[in-house]
Amino acid sequence: MKEPLASPGASCPECGQLRAALNEALGQLDEARKQIADLQAEIHELRSQLNRNSSNSSSPPSVDPPGAPKPVIKTPTGRKPGGQPGHPGHHRHRFPPERVNKIVPYVPVIRTHCQAPLPSEAAPGDPEPTWHQVAELPELAANITEYQGHARTCPCCGHLNRSEIPPEIRAPVIGPRWAAVMSYLSGRPHIGRRGVEEIVGTVFEVPTSLGSVSALEGETSAALARPYQEAQAAVREAPVKNRDEASWKEKGDKRWLGSAATATVAFFVIHLRRNFAGLQALLGETITGIVWSDRWSVDNKLPLNLRQICWAHLKRDVQKLVDRGGPAEAMGRVGLEVVECLFADWWAFRRGERDRPGLQARWDPMARELQGVLEQGCSCADSKAATFCANLLALYPALWLFASIEGVEPTNNHVERILRLGVLWRKNSFGCHSAAGCRFVERMLTVVQTLRLQKRPVLDYLYRAIVAHRSGLPAPQLLGQGGD
Repeated sequence: MKEPLASPGASCPECGQLRAALNEALGQLDEARKQIADLQAEIHELRSQLNRNSSNSSSPPSVDPPGAPKPVIKTPTGRKPGGQPGHPGHHRHRFPPERVNKIVPYVPVIRTHCQAPLPSEAAPGDPEPTWHQVAELPELAANITEYQGHARTCPCCGHLNRSEIPPEIRAPVIGPRWAAVMSYLSGRPHIGRRGVEEIVGTVFEVPTSLGSVSALEGETSAALARPYQEAQAAVREAPVKNRDEASWKEKGDKRWLGSAATATVAFFVIHLRRNFAGLQALLGETITGIVWSDRWSVDNKLPLNLRQICWAHLKRDVQKLVDRGGPAEAMGRVGLEVVECLFADWWAFRRGERDRPGLQARWDPMARELQGVLEQGCSCADSKAATFCANLLALYPALWLFASIEGVEPTNNHVERILRLGVLWRKNSFGCHSAAGCRFVERMLTVVQTLRLQKRPVLDYLYRAIVAHRSGLPAPQLLGQGGD
């Protein structure tokens, strides 16, 4: 507010009235300016909300409002669909001999040019036979084994002797391989327990119930307890890991499904709160190694030299600045230019077209430019844009760890792809109805996604884990070569 005018002639009544009127007008002007500034801030905020879409937020494209920017459509190149010249292509792989159940030979018997008979045995100079393999399912029918306890009468004393079926055989009514298949299907998105009940009854003609499926889930969960702990220790002790979380439900109460992954191990845990205690439930009481993730505020408790921020999330935030318009737009456009150049260089590096020294030489000036833009943005008239710049500037070292440290990526895509299986499970099942159900989800997701990262067969491992559990033996090793 302007300072009131001095009164050189306090004795003049007319001057006093003029001064009072002028001071009142100045006060009204200051108030109007304040209202204009507030209205401008409100306009920017409303515009930001109106322009919210999948390009500047975490919202999926399916909820984009009318008029939202459409995904970029590539310009037609005129090339034919399919593999292009020079592309190595993907070919059908030949099954190894041990996988072949039957061989049907086609042997020529008459020479085509002179009609003379040919020998049935191959000559030393004959080429290897051509091949064509056809994969077919056998008749889908469960093997039912009936164990019978017989009785025999002693011819000497007449005593009736009975043979009891061993308790280890009487305990399960479903074999371990069958149990592995049902447990795996139960944990698949879009199938669930009722889907398993239908598939088992329709495809394999073995009647079952929801209670039986639930009981098998409990058995499989117990069999996977040790491998789950194995994955937990491996992720927590890893020097580099990627982390993310998604919402979950237990008996209708909100929970969080946390996931952490390395290149070869995935780990899941359902925890109570989306806070630092939840982060510790995932990564341990004492968090070690480098963690790369999105810009969740709880991660701010981690040292900056042990944290990498996701640039894909950052790109959406920068796009939001552009869409706000006003003084934030210019900063956002500079930020978008930096992000686009960074991703182009990174993918060139992944393709082997650039090395790390070359990346550093290109990124150092971009990093300085972006830092300068953020420093200027801290005094931006748009308060939200200024806050964004100040917050990002405080985390600036955590933007660039991936440039120099092997195994760290600039995006959170690795764990988001792994977490997707859990998200689909939640959408189909609406969460869990018990703590035991949550344990089954944690362990199945951990084991299945870890095996996929290692390119190992899932059903075979589940079968061997259940066999070991029923025999009172430890489960097969989840990590390492061979898995035993």
